[in-house]
Amino acid sequence: MVEEHKPLRGGLGRVAGFALVVAAFAILVSLGTWQMQRLHWKEALITAIAERRSAPPVSLQQIEAMAAAGDDIDYRTVSVSGTFEHGRERHFFATYEGRTGYYVFTPLMLADGRALFVNRGFVPFEKKEASTRPDGHVTGSMTINGLARPRLTEKPSSLVPDNDIAKNIFYWKDLDAMATAADIPADRVVPFFVDADASENPGGLPIGSVTQFDLPNNHLQYALTWYGLAAALVVVTGTYLYRRKPRNFPGD
Repeated sequence: MVEEHKPLRGGLGRVAGFALVVAAFAILVSLGTWQMQRLHWKEALITAIAERRSAPPVSLQQIEAMAAAGDDIDYRTVSVSGTFEHGRERHFFATYEGRTGYYVFTPLMLADGRALFVNRGFVPFEKKEASTRPDGHVTGSMTINGLARPRLTEKPSSLVPDNDIAKNIFYWKDLDAMATAADIPADRVVPFFVDADASENPGGLPIGSVTQFDLPNNHLQYALTWYGLAAALVVVTGTYLYRRKPRNFPGD
């Protein structure tokens, strides 16, 4: 009785094995196709960012209108005027050209009474306190050209440390926390940031134009990897089936 069921079980095993191979092949191909879709998306994003960066600066009101309409304002050039409140600057932990330090986010007080947090640029670790770089405290009305950057709604990763409000050290750009720490009402804060351009500040600090544009684009490599694995699966399966194929020898 056992011997009679062996062919049936063997046939079912071959069918199950073939189904697993087909499923694995479909998954590998779908992953490769997904990476190709990501590649096209990333290339379009990089092109769009390059176009925004090279466009003439627009007014703050235009950027706000774009944001209100749901348009992507990230990396759009903007020009805005106001007066810096240096005593309320916030410090974002960062590195610049191999040095550890901070990006200085300073409220720019606008004519309408609102505050726009401007990333004026990088200062080294030992220059964190504003009192150590008095030459950089520009006074009076200033016109700042830079790039609009959207606010974050939450911490980007669980690996990112919590902001240390007491020590004025931010590890992620929490606009609400910055405004609260600077004693600025939330309803008087422009709901995005601006990264200042490379215009030199008095005393050389902060160092402007610190916006990072290095967007990883390894999707083609990933796609080729998945497609390659799918092709290898076909080769391995074909080789296995070929070797399992019954052969007729002379004299049989």
